[in-house]
Amino acid sequence: MQQPLLEGFTHRLAIEADADEIAALMDAAIGSLLRGFLSPDQVAVSRSIMGLDRQLIADGTYFVVHEAAPGRLAACGGWSRRATLYGGDHSTAQRNAALLRIGADAARIRAMYTHPDFVRRGLGRYVRSVCEQAAREAGFTRAELMATLAGEPLYRACGYVEIEHIISASVDGVDVPGLRMGKVIW
Repeated sequence: MQQPLLEGFTHRLAIEADADEIAALMDAAIGSLLRGFLSPDQVAVSRSIMGLDRQLIADGTYFVVHEAAPGRLAACGGWSRRATLYGGDHSTAQRNAALLRIGADAARIRAMYTHPDFVRRGLGRYVRSVCEQAAREAGFTRAELMATLAGEPLYRACGYVEIEHIISASVDGVDVPGLRMGKVIW
């Protein structure tokens, strides 16, 4: 089932040429949207794990959403058939490129970001639905993700349930909480 387009926005698969624009959006989102949920030190540590994962772009599983006019990047997010649950290119500790087993493992919903100028317009929900649809079409029946405290309310509203609380990063005694969540997507 094709997702209806949001009025005033377009989406497509990301390409490597989008990387700088995606990274800038992620940086803006991390710096702005996590502030109400994490301390400044925790936001700084979050930057050590969050960010662009070029493997998603290379795999053809990462989407960008642009404002129709003038065309600014408004949101992005992807899904993965690889074992990595979260983290950007620079966060090697969380990376695992092993392919998941369709029908046995849960697809990963990954790197969901909305630019602060575009929050509360349904873009996060839209990108998540496009990702779930693509994972479903690839044969997956379940999805998992790592939610930030800022993202948790959206994912709960979209049917995700808690699997476990974790410390997604810890640097110099500063811990960043995360929530592993999952849902059935078939």
